Amino acid sequence: MLSLFKKEDWWANWLGGFFILIAAAGLLRTVPKLPKWDHWQDALSVELLLPLVLWGLGLALVTALALRIMGENAGKYLTAFPAVFGLAVLAFIIGNQKTLNQYGFNDVIWALVLGLLISNLWRKPSWLVPAIRTELFIKTGLVLLGAEILFTRVLTLGTHGLGVAWTVPPLLMILMYLYGTKVLKIDSKALVATVATCTSVCGVSAAIATGAAVKAKKEEISAAISVSLIVTVIMMLGMPVLIRWIGLSDAIAGAWIGGTVDATGAVVMAGSMVSPEAMEVAAIVKMLQNALIGITAFCWAVFFVTRVENEPGVERLSVKEIWRRFPKFILGFVAASLITSFVLVPAFGEAEVDGILKVTAAVRNWLFAMAFVTIGLDSRFVDLRRAFKGYATVNLHLVGQAANVILTLIAALLCFKGL
Repeated sequence: MLSLFKKEDWWANWLGGFFILIAAAGLLRTVPKLPKWDHWQDALSVELLLPLVLWGLGLALVTALALRIMGENAGKYLTAFPAVFGLAVLAFIIGNQKTLNQYGFNDVIWALVLGLLISNLWRKPSWLVPAIRTELFIKTGLVLLGAEILFTRVLTLGTHGLGVAWTVPPLLMILMYLYGTKVLKIDSKALVATVATCTSVCGVSAAIATGAAVKAKKEEISAAISVSLIVTVIMMLGMPVLIRWIGLSDAIAGAWIGGTVDATGAVVMAGSMVSPEAMEVAAIVKMLQNALIGITAFCWAVFFVTRVENEPGVERLSVKEIWRRFPKFILGFVAASLITSFVLVPAFGEAEVDGILKVTAAVRNWLFAMAFVTIGLDSRFVDLRRAFKGYATVNLHLVGQAANVILTLIAALLCFKGL
């Protein structure tokens, strides 16, 4: 029982549940959101300063309480937190510039870039280290992401959506794993699994979950995420152009985008460039893929414990290791989806739940921004270069994404023909 309050994985569940609870109870009605802007004078209004300070203070106190209960030094964390939060605010400001945002250079990318610049040009100061809580931030954000997967909406497309979202990723992960280990001969099987899942399922979220399940190194997870973010921007801009050139229907176009573009925000943006209908289909297909995060992480944990780490000459691991290895925040991810779908929707109705989810999604965006700041702060190019294994990681992702584009197009043509 003690481990329920001493591990970051569990605290991601408690914090995610806390934010959902106070949003549903009406105690948290709004979260500061920085505006889109053309002229720098409009980037941050004076009226937003106090709400931002109060929001930052609230986040700091809630997360510091969790760290204190875990036995960490909450005082040092609170001293360093404003720097991480301030960098997240700066990332939102830069990423909300209308032209940059339109082309996919959003807050997530700038949060990573800002962190990387500091860690590689000046090295991160030692006093900042206590606030580098990447896993706590991003895992709590992933639990909140689970709340956004409403079963009523996921099932809107029925077998059509499932045919695209749930058939291609497993096949692609197997092919990429074999290609990475047998053809490219990448030594780290954990890196191969992380890149394969990142490419096949839903980018960053899947990379974090799988990385935790297979015990990938931080720099390996960062390498997978870095490649994914760059390719996501290219695909977000390129796929709508390719779709118009081919002349696909809105339903097929949306399914193709939802199944191949990694980040949910990029999926919506790319779909909107085609049509409102394509955007809706793309978003639902991506939701269905997001639902695979927990299953995928569990399967990788089982595979690594029973096969990869039980090879001849390696000390055999017990079946209990599967539970130890399994990312506990996945339970919160699934629970959040079930509670929102089968408790909140019947109790409040979909319209009211939409308002609740807008609040929790805003909280998630802040947590993700801070997580990417800390990923950057914790990553040095010299370490990333080793993780890239002489461009093998890039090769694996690009070949996998090319296969993903082809397989998903075939699945979309078969499942959405005439729809």
